[in-house]
Amino acid sequence: MPDYLVFLSARYGSWLAFLSGLALPLAFAPFAFAPVAILSLAVLLLLWQDATPVTAARRGFAWGFGAFLAGLYWLYISLHIFGKAPLWLSVPLMLGVVAIMALYPALAGYVYARFAPASVHLALLLFLPAIWALLEWLRGWLASGFPWLAMGYSQTDTVLAGFAPIGGVYLVGALVAASAGALVGLIIERRRGLVLTCLLSLWVIGAAIRPMPFTVPKSETLTVSLLQGAVPQDQKWLPEQFAPTLDLYLRMTRDNWTSDLVIWPEAAIPALLANVEDYLGAVWQAARANDTALLIGIPRKDPDNGQYFNSVVALDEVRTIYDKRHLVPFGEYFPVPDFVRRWMRLMNLPYSDFTAGRDDQAPVQVAGETLAVTICYEDVFGAEQLREIAHASLLVNVSNDAWFGDSIAPHQHLQIARMRAMETRRPMLRATNTGISAFIGPDGGILRRSQQFSSQVLTAEVRGHKGKTPYMVLRDWLLVVLAATAVAVALLADRRRPV
Repeated sequence: MPDYLVFLSARYGSWLAFLSGLALPLAFAPFAFAPVAILSLAVLLLLWQDATPVTAARRGFAWGFGAFLAGLYWLYISLHIFGKAPLWLSVPLMLGVVAIMALYPALAGYVYARFAPASVHLALLLFLPAIWALLEWLRGWLASGFPWLAMGYSQTDTVLAGFAPIGGVYLVGALVAASAGALVGLIIERRRGLVLTCLLSLWVIGAAIRPMPFTVPKSETLTVSLLQGAVPQDQKWLPEQFAPTLDLYLRMTRDNWTSDLVIWPEAAIPALLANVEDYLGAVWQAARANDTALLIGIPRKDPDNGQYFNSVVALDEVRTIYDKRHLVPFGEYFPVPDFVRRWMRLMNLPYSDFTAGRDDQAPVQVAGETLAVTICYEDVFGAEQLREIAHASLLVNVSNDAWFGDSIAPHQHLQIARMRAMETRRPMLRATNTGISAFIGPDGGILRRSQQFSSQVLTAEVRGHKGKTPYMVLRDWLLVVLAATAVAVALLADRRRPV
């Protein structure tokens, strides 16, 4: 490594790591400067060269803390501004999440410095991408999982996204890490031919794969309307806002009876299902008279056991219900002991829990199509929906990103939805309360999108898709097997780095 880099690393390593991590969110929506992801990670890799395991872990933590602090600051908005949690609780909770997420790059740094092969080529082009991918995959499911800002999402508009239908977002993230490793290799290696060949090969293969369809569109089309009522989050549950909200969505629906399917966003009706049966019955009757199917987000209470569910009600020839399966910790349920829950009640803090829906729920059948429905945050967990998606022709996500205010979170969430379309090569229909609602093509391209915080209806003709991508068949196991094999090959092909 050049002498000046050695000096900077020794003197300011943790600060340089923190600043490079702080820049990482620029690679994601709404900024979408995708190369920043590679550059940011490349800086961290340079700081890991010749570092002890403890030092590498410290720098990895600093990088992760900066990245997640800048990328998840909107948690404060959700907790304090709209969730009404006090400042003394909101800030520690946000910083706690940031710190927990930073442990993953810290662990990556320790493992890299402790076990990476002495060969720069093996370390940067094989070992590092495999370790990074395995830890991102682990972050996606361990302790409920929180895969937000997984590196692969930053590449939705680059040729690396061509690998999404092959191995999903984590494979794309592994290739971002490989690209960063190649960049570092070009800086510190004198023999640069192999490194440059590997880098160019990844991007050329991605460009060749990206146009491949993998699935086949159905012959029939469906006219769909997405409703965005834009009721502000701080007014949504006010008693005086209840009747205007019902009137708003009824009016928007009546104006679109020519559509085959009308989709309302998550919790569009600010009441429990049992309390608006007459209203929904009348809307359903009018919809049937116009040969229109409805998909409506609404919470409900099970009359038998008293459990609450975040649900979507489908109204067509029959009524079916989908209950959200993957809930948001500290948002929809509180994983705390009973004594803490009692304390929260005394402190007048939110503590009521939703119950997760069953894992074996069937895809929703409406308007002659089979829909794989997700509610808000659960579309972040792409692999969890693959069993239902295999039988579905369209993806639907209803969401309420109003919790994030005018922050980068709704843009990040839209980018995540685009990746789900890319992985499965199916159109995504996304209806949100305040934006960003969108029609997303099977290649992840945005066909139509709404403006935030305005009452809008998006209408478009869509075609369901049939068939399976390799990712739908192999799931994340392809990535896990490839990464584990890469680690084994790298370790067997070269001696371990001395500690």
